Amino acid sequence: MNRFGPRPRGRPFAPASLVAALLPAWAPLSLAGQLSAPARVDPDTVPRPTLEARRATLPIVLDGNLDDAAWSLADSTRGVFRQSIPDQGMPSAERTVVRVLYDESHLYIGAALYDSHPELLVSAGMEQDFATQDSDIFGFALDTWLDRQNAFLFAVNPAGALFDAQSFNDQQSVNRAWEGEVEVSTSVRDWGWVAEIAVPLTTLRFRESEGAQSWGINFSRRIRRISEDSSWAPLSRQFRIYKMSRAGTLTGLEGLRQGRNLAVKPFISAVRTGGERAANPGETLEGGLDLKWGVTPQLTLDLTALTDFSQVEADEEQINLTRFSLFFPEKRDFFLENEGIFAFQDNRVRNFRTGSGPQNFRLFHSRRIGLAPDRTPVPIAGGARLTGRVGGYALGLLNMQTQDDRGRFGENFSVARLRKNILGGSDAGFMLVNRQATGGGDSFNRALGADLNLRLAGGRMLVNSYLAATDEPDLSGNALGGALEVAWRDPLWNASALVKHVGDGFNPGVGFVRRRGIRRGFATIGAHPQPSIPHVREFNPYLDLDLFANLDWVMESRLIRPGLAISFLNSSTLSFEYEASYERLEEPTAIAGTMVPIGEYDFGALTASWQSDLGRKLGGRISITRGGFFDGERTSVSGSVTVRPSAHFFLEGTGQRNRLVLGGNGFDANLVAGRFRYARDTRTFLSAFVQYNETTEEILTNVRFNLIHAPLSDVFLVYSERRSADPAPGGPAVAEQAVTLKVTRLVAF
Repeated sequence: MNRFGPRPRGRPFAPASLVAALLPAWAPLSLAGQLSAPARVDPDTVPRPTLEARRATLPIVLDGNLDDAAWSLADSTRGVFRQSIPDQGMPSAERTVVRVLYDESHLYIGAALYDSHPELLVSAGMEQDFATQDSDIFGFALDTWLDRQNAFLFAVNPAGALFDAQSFNDQQSVNRAWEGEVEVSTSVRDWGWVAEIAVPLTTLRFRESEGAQSWGINFSRRIRRISEDSSWAPLSRQFRIYKMSRAGTLTGLEGLRQGRNLAVKPFISAVRTGGERAANPGETLEGGLDLKWGVTPQLTLDLTALTDFSQVEADEEQINLTRFSLFFPEKRDFFLENEGIFAFQDNRVRNFRTGSGPQNFRLFHSRRIGLAPDRTPVPIAGGARLTGRVGGYALGLLNMQTQDDRGRFGENFSVARLRKNILGGSDAGFMLVNRQATGGGDSFNRALGADLNLRLAGGRMLVNSYLAATDEPDLSGNALGGALEVAWRDPLWNASALVKHVGDGFNPGVGFVRRRGIRRGFATIGAHPQPSIPHVREFNPYLDLDLFANLDWVMESRLIRPGLAISFLNSSTLSFEYEASYERLEEPTAIAGTMVPIGEYDFGALTASWQSDLGRKLGGRISITRGGFFDGERTSVSGSVTVRPSAHFFLEGTGQRNRLVLGGNGFDANLVAGRFRYARDTRTFLSAFVQYNETTEEILTNVRFNLIHAPLSDVFLVYSERRSADPAPGGPAVAEQAVTLKVTRLVAF
């Protein structure tokens, strides 16, 4: 299946003798060839493989066949892919052969993925950025600068869907919102499946050179029916394909050019809004554009004018059972691309149990631009962003201007981020963030910070630290924030320790801080043994200790959390966790909408959770929590059911029921949601999301039709509504309602 149809190139005549000559390269091999490989290798010591990319001198047509004569002249991956999961270092259960070609405009990847049971292949959707963990996939990561740190990441499933992303800092962060122009064609055969991929050179960033250059590269495969992950350059089970310090090398690339690398993406948007609480009811017709220019092979300039984000899916409602602010993630593509460069935050690193993450602290959180505190849009006049590399530095500059709206003055937002790679795989940097009122008023907020992130012992040890300060009119209190974290992860052990200070006056106005005026200490230790127990892949016992004190060193919160997680060979999981909590309230505090009086509270709760194999047509999750809750008790049940009869359909129902007793009063806080997706093919999609929040007695609905009519060019038709589930007499049944039609078209020069 080709996402955008084959490129208009003629297919050369392939006589029978030529087809016969090609067959040995791609036809299934006997098990003898597979079994001749060494039984097991050590991923940490085995040499990294190399593959030669050869220039295509004959035409290539993307049709999922790999029978073009050009492929017979390509170098191929030698040896076998090695498992990282479940049996680290062992040969993959099935053979995979990959070849790489290139010409003046594209890099071509061809993969033959042999499978003894092709009828059991799983494709978890046809939409872009599908759920790769629930699908058979073929993936590859390209380190085009050969810095062994950063990469472009691509994956496809047998239905032809594409996942693309950027990874940064040797697997430490992944930006899944990045999108590149890529062509994909797949086909399923009686011996397995084929993936044929063409990546335009303009999609990538690399050094232009007359002579030969090399890139870092790795290939991966997931066989969903047996829950196996394998890779060409072997990896330990705690790493993924974008662990570029463990990747192989692609050689032989010569005379690469990116061309002008200029793209303009205009849009037109028609919106009709209504409802009793609509900010601007009526009809509007707007237009604007985004521009992307590769200023140099290392620097990209993005410009946006009259920015519109109406096609973005609405936020999911959350029930807050804490006394602190909720974190809502950024969903707007303009801010998400190259987001990793701007990361200055508590780290949440895959496979490391860090105890924190961006949901606790970000010095810069782009969601604060163009969205009011109540999550309603604020119009953006325009903005610019320059990201990339200058010498050995990663650079990020951003400036955005919002318009006056509903009594609010417009604001200017400026961000400068600079990071320097040091000691091979580590980095140090600083960030400056400024928020300034324009058009009236003199309010401002500024934040300045420096961070140091060390990756040692081949990526098994992390040392992350930062120090930041903020400034604003009438500043009072301690305006400093800082943290130091040391974490270790190898195939067996997982441990970390964190110390953190957040002043009571520390207020990054374009960031997010969950809890101020505290000193925090966190420590954890866990293990990941793989016992010889039928159907069990891994046990993970762990113990967390989390302490919060105020700035006078008086304890405010304590959490002792032992737990056990069990991973099964079919990718299902079972976990048990007990939380022994202590909370000290110095003033009456609203918890879940109920005032809890001053006092000290000791309570505990047990949680049991189960997740089935979500690669099956019917799957689900369930979690049950029962125990104390401040001066009362809590019973929570949450879960979901997913139905995926084919790659075209997906249906999910989720629910959360919370029965709480606080201050002697019992009440419920419940949430129910449903999600539906239909994909006619990899370009035409219909999705719907409906959610009911019993606490606010509101029903949120979002229905979206999306047609990708050309690469990175869309038609969106979106209906959104916020409705009262039980309106008071004379009150509004429909609080907000909007219908939006938006058309975009990417024009490349």
